Amino acid sequence: MILDEQGLFSNNQKITASAESENILDLGKREVSFGTPIELFIQVSEEFNNLTALDIKVQTATDEEFSDPVDLIEQTMTLDELVKGAVSSIKFLPKGNLGYMRLFYTVTGSNPTTGKILAGITAGAQESFHNIG
Repeated sequence: MILDEQGLFSNNQKITASAESENILDLGKREVSFGTPIELFIQVSEEFNNLTALDIKVQTATDEEFSDPVDLIEQTMTLDELVKGAVSSIKFLPKGNLGYMRLFYTVTGSNPTTGKILAGITAGAQESFHNIG
């Protein structure tokens, strides 16, 4: 798998409350879902505790401030799924790009004290579950 720093949404970002990804990607004002799909890799890089579930959304907006974000796709992962090495089922950037994209993480239940996410655009994502560690 190939990850590039400029294509990362979250670089082992610690999630201790609901938050947006630490990076916003400027994808231009064009649709990114035509042609060859752009692979998206979202992986738990540190096991989560305390929370009930983590909702991961891919959001887009016309401005970098995300004054009016649009949810394109989302997945909810429960605590028992949020183990180190677990990979999201969101595999590609979805249709609907308005110019800027980010991920948004919503914590359900108690705020975790542990738990990190690695997420970004990738080339050649692995198809099976691998422990990273």
